[in-house]
Amino acid sequence: MPIDVRERLDAATVEAVLRLADSAAGADGVYPLSEHIVLHLRHGGDAAVRHLLAVESGELAGYAHVDVSDQVEGASAELAVDPSWRRRGVGRALVEAAVAASPDGRLRLWSHGEHPAAAALARSLGFERARVLLQLRRPFGAPIPEPHFPDGVVLRPFRPDHDEAAWIAVNARAFAHHPDQGSWTAHDLKIREGEPWFDPAGFLLAERDGELLGFHWTKVHGAGTHEHERIGEVYVLGVDPSAQGLGLGRALTLAGLRYLQGLGLAQAMLYVDESNRGAVALYTGLGFERWATDVSFRKA
Repeated sequence: MPIDVRERLDAATVEAVLRLADSAAGADGVYPLSEHIVLHLRHGGDAAVRHLLAVESGELAGYAHVDVSDQVEGASAELAVDPSWRRRGVGRALVEAAVAASPDGRLRLWSHGEHPAAAALARSLGFERARVLLQLRRPFGAPIPEPHFPDGVVLRPFRPDHDEAAWIAVNARAFAHHPDQGSWTAHDLKIREGEPWFDPAGFLLAERDGELLGFHWTKVHGAGTHEHERIGEVYVLGVDPSAQGLGLGRALTLAGLRYLQGLGLAQAMLYVDESNRGAVALYTGLGFERWATDVSFRKA
């Protein structure tokens, strides 16, 4: 199947890609594209991106998003195939085109929900399982303990047009070893502030003497077409390295969960790297359990 490779997409093609992703989500029970990819599609994208379109008889059969910006880890890709076009070689053609679009032939391929067909395709093309991202969930039926912050630490909500610079600096330090999060810019933050789900009241900042030490940014899902229920999320939680060891991670987690519970939600979710044993232990100790798995496959 021929693959059309583009650096930019017009508005009509973006809408077609999002409709395809919604169809795939309806069939699989999990959305095939990460949030940052959807935001890039809707807001103009990134210069270091290749859009791969599988088009047959004027119909969009599949789409792949290839980010070639990371020269250290290599290019990364996510893809979706329309349910009516599956088992016709569309996925294989997209993956092969994604490898060809990589500057050095390396590629990381994400499978959301660890779909068996996606895993089989990845293995057949020489990819190996490299990273596991866990989705954990916790019901709100049980009480949530009250958080206890160190002396002098106060909690307050995020103030748009005031706290951006301080947050970006702490986020970069907290996620220095996770560039997909730590490299966020003011533009990345502002895009999310403009989203319908953004609520500064649920963006909690912990500071002492006016210095930001950590944060818990919560999110409520439920407005998108691929969502089936309102559910809270531990969206981003970070602690400045200078404040490690104070118990802020646990306190901020509890504060955010209590905020989400107060909205009348039934449960909360979060994503955590399986290799981050400290974070996994923190969350499971607070009642979170494994719900789903995203897997990154790597081609050397």
